Amino acid sequence: MSPSTIAPSARTRPPARAPHPPWWRTVLRDALIMALLCVCARAHADEAAQLRAAVAVERARSPAPSYARAEFLARPALLGAWLAPDGRNVAYLLQGERNRGVWLLPTAGGAPRRLLAHTEAQALSWSRDGRWLFLQSAQQLYALATAGQRGSGAIAKLGGRWERSFEAVDPALPAAAIVLESPPRVSRLAKRWRLYRVDTQGRQTLLHESVQEIVDSTYDSDGRLRYLTLVEGEGYALYRKDGARLRVAMRCTRLQRCSPLASDGAGLWLNTTVGHGYLRLARLGGDGVLRTVHADPRGEADLDQVVLDPLSGVPLIASYRSTVAANYGLTAEAQRRVAAIERRYPGRNLRIEVGSGAGARWLVHERAGSQKGERLHLYDPAGASFREILADAGFRHGRQTVARIPESALARKIAFAYRASDGMRLHGFVSVPPGVDAARAPLVANVHGGPFNLTRPEFSAQTQLLVNRGYVVFEPNFRGSTGYGLDYMTAGRGDFGNGRVQRDIVEGVRYLLAQGIGDGERVGIVGASFGGYSALQGVTFQPELFKVAVAAVPPADFGWVLRWYARSQDQFARGIPMSTTMRLLALDPADAAIAERLRAQSPVANAQRLRRPVLLLAGGDDERVPIRSVLHYAATLRALDKDVSLFVDAQGGHQLVDPRTREAYLFLLESLMHRRLGGAAPRAPDAQLRAHLRKNLRLAGSDLAELGAATAASTAVASAR
Repeated sequence: MSPSTIAPSARTRPPARAPHPPWWRTVLRDALIMALLCVCARAHADEAAQLRAAVAVERARSPAPSYARAEFLARPALLGAWLAPDGRNVAYLLQGERNRGVWLLPTAGGAPRRLLAHTEAQALSWSRDGRWLFLQSAQQLYALATAGQRGSGAIAKLGGRWERSFEAVDPALPAAAIVLESPPRVSRLAKRWRLYRVDTQGRQTLLHESVQEIVDSTYDSDGRLRYLTLVEGEGYALYRKDGARLRVAMRCTRLQRCSPLASDGAGLWLNTTVGHGYLRLARLGGDGVLRTVHADPRGEADLDQVVLDPLSGVPLIASYRSTVAANYGLTAEAQRRVAAIERRYPGRNLRIEVGSGAGARWLVHERAGSQKGERLHLYDPAGASFREILADAGFRHGRQTVARIPESALARKIAFAYRASDGMRLHGFVSVPPGVDAARAPLVANVHGGPFNLTRPEFSAQTQLLVNRGYVVFEPNFRGSTGYGLDYMTAGRGDFGNGRVQRDIVEGVRYLLAQGIGDGERVGIVGASFGGYSALQGVTFQPELFKVAVAAVPPADFGWVLRWYARSQDQFARGIPMSTTMRLLALDPADAAIAERLRAQSPVANAQRLRRPVLLLAGGDDERVPIRSVLHYAATLRALDKDVSLFVDAQGGHQLVDPRTREAYLFLLESLMHRRLGGAAPRAPDAQLRAHLRKNLRLAGSDLAELGAATAASTAVASAR
């Protein structure tokens, strides 16, 4: 309609105004806003009071004696334990001085017996009938008889150019495994993914062949393949298989997750974030409708695990472990039994395995931040009784047998929440030395790697050693951490330089100081991988807060390492290229603007600003953070006459696993923190550790000058020879 067709009176009439709301509505609105603000402030104050109360409890405990580094580093000789489906046996892996064996313990009582003297397997899986164990190593899948029958032996090759991987125990047939064959990454042949069923005699049956990558599968009670998860673009498509026909049941796009658990013919149980902010248990019905079965009642954590009935496949227990570890029964009977277990072991991180049938026991794995290793308990539902098993397995550090540190000497991991300056609610843990006034103790931020990872309420050797030496330790789960829902993981929005994510860590430290937890004049920061990067960021950009940094395998330029690592074969989400995932997480390796922003905010580009001492640790064969990048950063600091120390394990990867290197790391950490923050002095290294330090300490800053002098002297002697 043109303006000339409008009546003159309409053109000159002033625009209508919305009527003012009644005065009482305005007052009510303002009152509601104020009430909401008051509720939030009160909740925040209540959380702070609870944190201070928990810290006060720690101060009332008896102080702990000092323990040797090896006692923190020692690893359990018991590598894992697995309950048979009928609940009548526990199979376990036991590491000796030279061999790793497979053992079997009857749950009704009696002595354990060794089934196999030597294996390279890292984990065991029971067949559905409980008569076989499947042992997976890098090269093969081995079937081990447990009931005296014949036939033990290798049943499938694993790895290889046409890579084969053990996917799962067949959930329907008595004794079979599911194996996936993937095509070579570089080949002229058409790509084909093949799913096989392999029985205990090595006979294989082709279940499905696909030109799309297969990432998951589920089966009905008759053993027929019922659902397939295939890679589709940047996400997944879940297909229902009816005979030879596949039809789409649902899709998981972008960063959504959908992990099938079990099918009962009428529908599918799965872990998924589709249609929900958190990973939760859901059921996809035959009508195609997805219904939530269980999500975190606290409204803050992703689902961690679902325990299924080993025979029917019905979900029995839902578990959450991001902040407060909790298990919830999903049936009336499971609720009663889980409640009995939680009452017996209150406040612990419990993982429960369920046995099915007459006389079946359950296996309870007990962990805690203040408990080294896990304890195992058999629970008899019929008699409501508990019995600890395999308590004498012990710990090993290299070839040395080491006792378990008593829990009375270890710090409790206190979960707490705090508000970032932009209002976001963040999570973390703090550990306080028993019997110590936290306000007078030095404080160390121990930042997790990833960054898309998290710190859980479990034992940390580094944290507990620092606490034992007199430090309060803060472990932040900054935005970008996993385990708290999709929005939490993506809230960093790529700001991983000297920006929002780093402020989360800094503000967490300042929050603790404001609560009287830690001495603000004695604060350090440590971490590995991304945590090491954060440590370097801290001393570079917040030197008024952080007085010292220890950074293991750190990317000194996060953007450069991200671009390099994105070309690797590693995957954050199965079947999705790392570069795709990073782009969806606002860290596109191909985006020049992101690269330039991260470079401009990197520790290496701002090396001239550094005025605090730094200790770097690196692996010569690091597959994620190339050694040349760490050496370049160290050389840059040295050229600027900065206080830098550098330890290099020439054979080490991104995970520094050599027991000598792990102890050297803790010794150097103790030494630097003692000099700069005033914690306990480290115990002198023995001859073996001193030799390892002389060999691998390439640069020694002012705090490690004595070790540096020894290194220079040994190098001079070697040159003279």
